[in-house]
Amino acid sequence: MWRLKIAEGVSSDELQSTNNFVGRQTWEYDPHGGSPEERAEVEEARLSFYNNRFHVKPSGDLLWRMQFLKEKDFKQKIPRVMIEDGEEITYEKATTALKRAVHFFSALQASDGHWPAENAGPLFFLPPLVMCLYITGHLDSVFSVEHRRETLRYIYYHQNEDGGWGLHIEGHSTMFCTSPGNGFMIMVLQHTYPLGGRPGSRYLVYLTGLEVIRCPQNFGCFPSFLPMHPAKMWCYCRMVYMPMSYLYGKRFVGPVTPLILELREELYAEPYNQINWRKTRHLCAAEDLFYPHPLIQDLLWDSLYVFTEPFLTRWPFHELVRNKALEVTMKHIHYEDENSRYITIGSVEKVLCMLACWVEDPDGDYFKKHLARIPDYLWVAEDGMKMQSFGSQQWDTGFAIQALLASNFTDEIRDVLKRGHEFIKKSQVKDNPSGDFKSMYRHISKGSWTFSDQDHGWQVSDCTAEGLKCCLLFSMMPPEIVGQAARA
Repeated sequence: MWRLKIAEGVSSDELQSTNNFVGRQTWEYDPHGGSPEERAEVEEARLSFYNNRFHVKPSGDLLWRMQFLKEKDFKQKIPRVMIEDGEEITYEKATTALKRAVHFFSALQASDGHWPAENAGPLFFLPPLVMCLYITGHLDSVFSVEHRRETLRYIYYHQNEDGGWGLHIEGHSTMFCTSPGNGFMIMVLQHTYPLGGRPGSRYLVYLTGLEVIRCPQNFGCFPSFLPMHPAKMWCYCRMVYMPMSYLYGKRFVGPVTPLILELREELYAEPYNQINWRKTRHLCAAEDLFYPHPLIQDLLWDSLYVFTEPFLTRWPFHELVRNKALEVTMKHIHYEDENSRYITIGSVEKVLCMLACWVEDPDGDYFKKHLARIPDYLWVAEDGMKMQSFGSQQWDTGFAIQALLASNFTDEIRDVLKRGHEFIKKSQVKDNPSGDFKSMYRHISKGSWTFSDQDHGWQVSDCTAEGLKCCLLFSMMPPEIVGQAARA
């Protein structure tokens, strides 16, 4: 039976934390865990989701709720308030309903003070992780039999009625997610061929070894005032661009195994060795084309490919430009990895940076540190195991605290407020990114809050605002109720 572990971790050379893992959420499978009744309850939740999967796409996140309520032996003693049509809603009834909700919600608080929750939905997160682990040869060591069962459950439960997968669990079927879904499920989907042929996901590039639109890494060597420099990119775009450009510059192709050969045969509408990649570079399935490519964009990519690529792959430009650019790119990847304790900024970036580190050194410490943080991204619910974008611990807790304070039941939930206050204080970022962070395109983060936990390290303005607001509200309350105020 799956159990959610809170704030657990043993510091080592591969796994490190800035605040003793406060806020960390990891799932572990206990083959002997749970009573027969509890296991039956979980199976009932799974069956209910499956039967309603085309009508209600998000999970109810029931597994950890069942676990927490059971561990705390929670019994709802406040009677439910029923309001009939036309009946007056009195102050007493509204207060009773609110009190009932507050007591239930308080029981869902984790031991370190935050409120766990799934933060997922996109269907292009999980397949690349599995593909990366397959390429690096670590799939068996990271994904147990139970991991595989739950990930397959998730992909299967969120397959659309037409056989494909959408960009997210609510979306129409797209090639971008149907092709990785094919590779992930290791099965033939009839939906693949009607949509065209070429997969829409670049993650499959490194698995099958096809050619792609050029992803230049040389921009990192240019002056930062140029408009196309990575320093000008949104942080998420930059953190995707850098490892992808590194993989492209290294001309990396994953091991061509019998499985890869089978996937090539399944995924393409014509024999793989007969595909003219130059002519298909700009093709995109209609279902994936949310916005047509401007002509100038295609001209830019073609110019980079036709005119600059032949030079950068030959001496002396290969040594003077490309290798230097690869060194600069990997320097940034390692910097971001270290400053996020190898969580990185999000799930897409996590997989790409992990693969780039493996390409650089398959037996190196950088890759091992990445492996240690994979559990932080995995989440289990009644619809299976999925990969989150990352946690929303601080964001959710900030709003939860404000809602509980507004309920005006502070005397009844003192311990809940104290734990929440401690979590917010311990989640505040205490230092700026290491070294000359401005040269690494980072900003000050000391005193801020992240979207998730302190180890993540990426400051967010609105999360900082909500965290500070909670601290200010607590500072105006008696310490015996909410604990000591945060120090400036």
